[in-house]
Amino acid sequence: MDRNQKLLLILIPLLVSASFFSVAFTPVEVLGCRTRGLIAISIALLAGLAGICTAIKSLTLRFRSQPDSHFWILSTLILALPSFYIVLTEL
Repeated sequence: MDRNQKLLLILIPLLVSASFFSVAFTPVEVLGCRTRGLIAISIALLAGLAGICTAIKSLTLRFRSQPDSHFWILSTLILALPSFYIVLTEL
């Protein structure tokens, strides 16, 4: 895996998490409460599903002793941030 692919494995999940937090912290007057909540929940759900896919990929690479598996694990952790935030705010 070359340097550009490793960079994309980190940047794309960071953009997804940044889009979630930008929608979540947008004032209610801009989007409306329901619209803002639905957009944030849908981004968190898609990030969670993508996180499950990257977790499966990282585990398969880890079992094959590939050296690039830690980038997939980091990508999984970044994609899990929106879901963790929703769970923590609902407690």
